[in-house]
Amino acid sequence: MPRPSKCRKVCCLPQNPGFTPVKESGAQGPMVLSVDEYEAVRLIDREGFSQEECGAYMRVARATVQLIYTSARKKIADALVEGLPLKIEGGNYRLCDGEEAFCACGGCGKHQNRHGSGTKEEEEHR
Repeated sequence: MPRPSKCRKVCCLPQNPGFTPVKESGAQGPMVLSVDEYEAVRLIDREGFSQEECGAYMRVARATVQLIYTSARKKIADALVEGLPLKIEGGNYRLCDGEEAFCACGGCGKHQNRHGSGTKEEEEHR
């Protein structure tokens, strides 16, 4: 019997829950990217995290991040090449509660409450 999977920590839900191609292909339904796959792509490709750093941030092993990331990139490539809509939903994740000393993206409740206060320490942290 396989081990139950761990919840992956996600800082915030995506602002855009999907994307639509310019030309409709009509071949298939949308490609579904899970929220934890989205988070892995965001952390590695956008924020510049290594897979090891991403694993520590999401609270999973580096090998798990590699599987999540590989799956996400395959889905994104298929959506681009086939002209399929891309939806971001579901997955095995928990949202950041803002209780941690460090949060990378500034999207959790902890950083949203601080936004706009303008102290030097908070500006350096962002």
